[in-house]
Amino acid sequence: MHDIRICFLGESFVNGTGDSTHLGWTGRLCVNLSQKSYAVTYYNLGIRRETSTELARRWQSEIVRRLPIYSDNRLVFSFGTNDTTLENGHLRVELTQSITNARQILTTAKQKYPVLMISPPPILDNEQNQRTQILAQHFAALCQELQIPYLDVLTTLSKSSVWMAEVETGDGAHPNQAGYTELASLVQNWPAWLNWF
Repeated sequence: MHDIRICFLGESFVNGTGDSTHLGWTGRLCVNLSQKSYAVTYYNLGIRRETSTELARRWQSEIVRRLPIYSDNRLVFSFGTNDTTLENGHLRVELTQSITNARQILTTAKQKYPVLMISPPPILDNEQNQRTQILAQHFAALCQELQIPYLDVLTTLSKSSVWMAEVETGDGAHPNQAGYTELASLVQNWPAWLNWF
């Protein structure tokens, strides 16, 4: 059977934080693939509170151990929310640095693997969502330049009563099962994801 290996890289939303089933959106995607009889090995490499600067330092060492040359390897990135978080009145990562980090990560990744990029989702803080929206627009432009498929989930989920209600009931950032199911559905029906299979 065809051996597909997928690494999902990013922060708490990739990790599935807040989901009482511990599947998040990445686990749900891979459950769906298994139900369609794909042989998928799935690695969730999301780290809570991680910024793009920290991801840039670690992602290559993470995947090299998990993606042997004999398998069909793919990468999915989703990050940015922690970059736009204010700490002590300052952004954790300045906008220009976030874009530099993303360019470095994606340029290197696409030289060796098929890559998809998904925008960060919305949280309860409208001001931070506005900062994240600006960052996401830069990410979209970067992905277009690099010819990497990019999915904007921020706009759709910010209008989703399910996602926003669960974020509000939770910790103000992360949903539970229904929210992650909705995010998984957006990816699952995305032509770029479907074209992988």
